[in-house]
Amino acid sequence: MQLLRRSSQPLTHSAVVEGIADVNVDKATVFRSLNDMAEVKLVRRTQVGDHVWRFDAIDPNDEHDTGHPHFLCVDCGTVSSLSDVELTARSQRASEAVGEVTQILLQGHCNDCK
Repeated sequence: MQLLRRSSQPLTHSAVVEGIADVNVDKATVFRSLNDMAEVKLVRRTQVGDHVWRFDAIDPNDEHDTGHPHFLCVDCGTVSSLSDVELTARSQRASEAVGEVTQILLQGHCNDCK
C-alpha cells in the first residue's frame, strides 16, 4: 500500500512486484492481493485499453474519493493520474443522463514526447 500511495501514477502488477522486490513476495500473491484490495475498495483498478490493469490507492480519509481521470500518452504509453481534476456538477449531471461513469481517460502527448 505504501508503494501505491507514494506513486504519482497508477502502477501495473509488474511495477508493484519490482517496487517490493526486496520483500521477496511471489508474483501471484501480489496479483491476488491487489485484486483483493480492489474488491474492498482500498485500491482502484484501472484499464486504459491495453489490457493491463493498473492500481492506485484510494485515500481512506477522503469520503469523496470516487476516482479521478487518467492521462495516457499515445506516444510512450505512460499513464498519469490527474488527481486534482474533478468533475463539475454540470458534467456529473450530464454523465448521469447516459449512465454511470466509471472511468475518464484523456489521451494525448505527454510533456516528454511533445
